[in-house]
Amino acid sequence: MSEEIKNPIREGGISVETEHIFPIIKKWLYSDKDIFLREIVSNACDAVTKLRRLASLGQYEADEAPYRITVSLDKEAGTITVSDNGIGMTEEELDRYLCQIALSGALDFIKKYEGEDAANNGIIGHFGLGFYSSFMVSDSVTVETKSYTDAPAVRWICGENGSYTLAASEKTTRGTDVVMHIAEGEEEYLNAERLKGILTQYCAFMPVEIYFEGEEEAPADKPEEESAEESAPRPINDTAPLWMKNPSDCTEEEYLDFYRKVFHDYREPLFHIHINADYPLNFKGILFFPKITNEYESLEGQVKLYYNQVFVADNIKEVIPEFLLMLRGVVDCPELPLNVSRSYLQNSGYVSKMSQHIVKKVADKLNSMFNTERESYEGLWPDLKIFVEYGCLREKKFYDRVKGSLLYPLTDGRTVTLDEYLEAAKETHENTVYYATDKATQAQYLAMLEEQGMAVAYLDKGLDNQFMSMVEQDRGVKFLRVDAGVAEALKGDGENYEDEALSALFVKVSGKEKLTVRFETLKDTSLPAILTVSEEQRRFGEMMKLYGMNESMPAPEGELVLNAGCDMIRRLGQKLQSEPDAAEMAAKQIYMLALLAQRRLEADELRAFLAGCYQTMDRII
Repeated sequence: MSEEIKNPIREGGISVETEHIFPIIKKWLYSDKDIFLREIVSNACDAVTKLRRLASLGQYEADEAPYRITVSLDKEAGTITVSDNGIGMTEEELDRYLCQIALSGALDFIKKYEGEDAANNGIIGHFGLGFYSSFMVSDSVTVETKSYTDAPAVRWICGENGSYTLAASEKTTRGTDVVMHIAEGEEEYLNAERLKGILTQYCAFMPVEIYFEGEEEAPADKPEEESAEESAPRPINDTAPLWMKNPSDCTEEEYLDFYRKVFHDYREPLFHIHINADYPLNFKGILFFPKITNEYESLEGQVKLYYNQVFVADNIKEVIPEFLLMLRGVVDCPELPLNVSRSYLQNSGYVSKMSQHIVKKVADKLNSMFNTERESYEGLWPDLKIFVEYGCLREKKFYDRVKGSLLYPLTDGRTVTLDEYLEAAKETHENTVYYATDKATQAQYLAMLEEQGMAVAYLDKGLDNQFMSMVEQDRGVKFLRVDAGVAEALKGDGENYEDEALSALFVKVSGKEKLTVRFETLKDTSLPAILTVSEEQRRFGEMMKLYGMNESMPAPEGELVLNAGCDMIRRLGQKLQSEPDAAEMAAKQIYMLALLAQRRLEADELRAFLAGCYQTMDRII
């Protein structure tokens, strides 16, 4: 029998050797090396935030020196230094927080001074790994720090292999200096413009003033007073960004300035939405609807994600619903981790709730403008229409929220809601919406309807077909294009007239054996014939065209309506008995004119039409 195990249960901790973990940190801690500066500056910001909090709790008597962070570049020494005048560290704290990877000082501080369930503390750090991002670009890092408690200052020097020395420091001022000695091959970070660009991207709105030192000297030919003015130290960041303010405290000019500054677009946005969500979501932001000048312009928006005023990522599509991706703006969410991943966002229930809240805010804004600023809203509608309709198609909840504020442009220039249109149409075409897609090619049909006082919607975008189908199902109405049939309001009084021989002649000259020909008395007695194509046939054909499946499908035959109230048609019937050739020539031209009024002629149709015109002119002349 085998020997029994003497100690069947063993407990312990995983040990990690620094010489193994540091190469991983150096290469893989972040996918983007630029983030190292964000992490170090964020730590400095935390240090100031902690000291401010202690002062507010009466545990520290603040001096008059303004809080600040300084990022210094020394090309000759090959170093980047981030300095702050925040809380600082004692030797024990430095040993605890820097010599043990992933032990976050922020969490300890919150637990001690804020309580386990505190929110909105404004402290950025979460994992304790941010500091080590400095080794992604450095071969050694020096930290000199002095605690607010007046404990002796300490110097900590660590190489890229993880070995460090801890000694006394001569630093006399409160705070921490992190000196990064840039490694060989990472010299791009010793460029002043490169560093300023990173600071502008990641730190532009941090809550502590950040100064950059390391600019090139002003050209010698510049006036002395101009150089002095430009060289006066100014923070590179805005410590109180607009989205952190109460909407009632912001002016329209401030919103416009913010939009121009952040997105470098000098066209005015259509409107903005200021979000200040509290429990249970807790996030802030400002979203702008940009003005799209033409349909070929990129519809890609840009929504920046922030964490307590620290930039995290650009264009987070998981936070903004797909149909609102053209939006530009910022969303600041302290509930999300600073080092958020795409997979986290895709699977987060919290992010899903954020997205739905944004949809609701957009819908509320549209409804508010419709109800209180109708004239202005109508002016914006041409730019909003395609996005709003797409949103309605993509999300039923959004449609249900905004359907009372959806507008329909009319061919006469007016804009109405569906309810307004249907109310006006009760007497002539109840529960039916007539619409046009091309004012030029459908001019004949438009004129007939408008002469009877009937309003016609102008729906000329490819998306309108799908949108109409959705509204038809929801509201039980019917959309008919102006050439889809003969409206009852267009029909006149008169005796019925039928002529089978004339019908057969028009089938012959059309070249379409399945063409339906019928007689109808129209109020417009000058019009001999019109060609209609049923709404169902046409929509099906357009859907096939959209999916590239129409090449093998014949065009809809349509229906030719001969106007029994037109004297020309009556005379043509008589002419067919006496001069069949002349009648055939005239019928051909009448059919081609009806076809031309319904759509653009194809090449062979145009040639035949022109030939007929020339023959007619030859007979007249």
